[in-house]
Amino acid sequence: MAVSNQSIYDFKVKSIDGKEVSLGEYKGKVLLIVNTASHCGFTSQYKALEEIYEKYKDKGLAVLGFPSNDYGGQEPGTNAEIQTFCSTKFSVKFPMFEKGPVSGKEIQPLFKFLTETANPKFDGKIRWNFEKFIIDRNGKLIERFRSVTSPDSGRLVKILEQALAENKK
Repeated sequence: MAVSNQSIYDFKVKSIDGKEVSLGEYKGKVLLIVNTASHCGFTSQYKALEEIYEKYKDKGLAVLGFPSNDYGGQEPGTNAEIQTFCSTKFSVKFPMFEKGPVSGKEIQPLFKFLTETANPKFDGKIRWNFEKFIIDRNGKLIERFRSVTSPDSGRLVKILEQALAENKK
């Protein structure tokens, strides 16, 4: 698709508790952006996402969770219900954002960017919950993983570690 001059840092999103957040606040960090759902076969990945976050947050990693009800109606809850579920069931401390569409006509601008213009190598619709996008310290999409790849898989962790080892340009 089209190449854009837009950066990941140009986007504003709403936190799960309704506060506007500029992704510019994450400049210089490695980001692991994930579309999530509370009632999915992959929901247990929250545990690995939190473990990865705890292990690497002091080295510059931010995990960002974006709940969506797009696939199988597997995120029916309100933002408050999702927040309670994530914190009580999986002790999630990484930032979670407002529930919203990650596909279709109503797709959130951030996910439209990630799936269509951020990096042509990784274009394409999100197929299911828990797809993962890795953004380097310079704001560039460097890898994408489908739902079946666990956040603690060797390949994903290796790419995260390499991105964390690189200095910001």
